[in-house]
Amino acid sequence: MPHRADTAWDWADRARLGAVDDLAATNDGSGTDGGTPSAPAETRGSRAQPKTDKSEQTRALILETAMRLFQERGYEKTTMRAIAAEAGVSVGNAYYYFSAKEFLIQGFYDRMTYDHAADARNRMADTRDFAERLEIALVSWLDTAAPYHEFAAQFFRTAADPTSALSPFSNESHPARATAVALFRDVLQGSDLAPKLDAELVELLPDVLWLHLMVVVLYWVFDRTEDTERTREFVRRSTPMAARVINLSRYRVFRPIVRDAKGLIQDFILPTIGKTAVK
Repeated sequence: MPHRADTAWDWADRARLGAVDDLAATNDGSGTDGGTPSAPAETRGSRAQPKTDKSEQTRALILETAMRLFQERGYEKTTMRAIAAEAGVSVGNAYYYFSAKEFLIQGFYDRMTYDHAADARNRMADTRDFAERLEIALVSWLDTAAPYHEFAAQFFRTAADPTSALSPFSNESHPARATAVALFRDVLQGSDLAPKLDAELVELLPDVLWLHLMVVVLYWVFDRTEDTERTREFVRRSTPMAARVINLSRYRVFRPIVRDAKGLIQDFILPTIGKTAVK
């Protein structure tokens, strides 16, 4: 499977597609036909703008400039004033689109999650094997994120703060998280395994699979092997194991354990994930 280390972020072109007003509403489980995901929504601090070509292009230009400067100078040393100067806009204009520097990262995260979902759906379109679909989705994330690995640790320091808007568990991260959960819902429901599982478990598993992705992301952040090969090997070895455990849940002998697991997920995991797309 080809890697995407040379991924180019042509946000200015993508911005012309516009953004939806409420991403969560479109990713509530209805997008299970393998179609393309909805475009990223605006997040708090990323101001909702009239959907004109000029405003979308300006917003995209600020994002693109910010990501370039973060790579060149580091997140902490890059100021909103420097981003505005490099983008050729006023400081006030930059703050009009993004009320704080952290929301630039949130905008980047939304875009990357959108690209990951589109790429993963395209790659797994020809297989219904659950283990294969899950591995494709995880590897697709590694390929999509590869160009930004060098400064991922800088973002992790901020995202690890549970009070930060950049935390993947925050309410501000809900649009990107909803996109990812919807992808994992497609991973499961587009497989030959979903019809064999308990319906309630099928509803809960996409959030659990997203948490599995978060484990992979954490390992990836600190992986310094070439092309993050250790993380890729971790995905190759852990995915069949996870698929076997989920597959075993359909047998009667394991149903008491499944009921206990569902209770733990509902009582201790889902309440920690900000807003959730699971009903």
